[in-house]
Amino acid sequence: MPLPDYTGYDVLDKRDTPSWDDASRAIIADRIATADEPAWCNRDQWRTLRALCAIIVPQPENRPPVPLAALVDRKIAMGKSDGYRRAGLPALQEAWRIGLAALDEASLHRHRAAFVDLDKRACIELVQAMEHGTLTGDTWHNMSSKLFFTQRVLHDICTTYYAHPSAWSAIGFGGPANPRGYVRMNFNRSDPWEGKEVPPGEGQRAR
Repeated sequence: MPLPDYTGYDVLDKRDTPSWDDASRAIIADRIATADEPAWCNRDQWRTLRALCAIIVPQPENRPPVPLAALVDRKIAMGKSDGYRRAGLPALQEAWRIGLAALDEASLHRHRAAFVDLDKRACIELVQAMEHGTLTGDTWHNMSSKLFFTQRVLHDICTTYYAHPSAWSAIGFGGPANPRGYVRMNFNRSDPWEGKEVPPGEGQRAR
C-alpha cells in the first residue's frame, strides 16, 4: 500500500497567515535555524547519536532534511524532562550519556568497530538487540537497554522529528494549533488548512 502523497504542500506557506501567531513563528523559526552541530554531546557521543537517528528515522532525499540529531542534542542539553520518569531510568542527560556509551561499547565488543562505522545491517541488529533488552553489561549501569530504547531513543528521536515543519509537510499536518486550533478531530477528517492528499496517479495537486 503506497504512503500518502502530499506533493506540493508546504506548511511554511501558512507562516504569515492567521494560522500562526508570533509565538508560533518564533518557536518554529528557532527549530528551522538549528545548526547541525552539537551543544551537549562530545565528539564520540555526537557521531553515535547521528548514526542512531539515521537508523530510527531514515530521511528521504526529496525534501529538506530535519537536523534531527542536533534537535535531540538540544533537548538533552536543556535537560528538558517529560514531567515523569520510569523507575530504573536515570534523568535525561544521564540516561543518554550511559546509553550512547553502552551502544558504542556493544558495537566494539560485537564488531570491533564503533557504531558509526558499522554497515546499516549491523546497526539495525544492534538497535534491535537494544529494543529486546539483550544488550547488557557494566556500561549500562543497571539501566535496561529495552527501557532506554522505548523511553529515550524512540520517544526523544521520533517526537523531535515530527515536531519539525519538514516532517509536517510530508504528512500533510496543518502546523501549530495556536491560535486557530483544530475542529475536525475524528478519523479520516481534516480541517481545510491541512494538507490535501494527492490521489494516486495524479502526482500534483493545488495547495
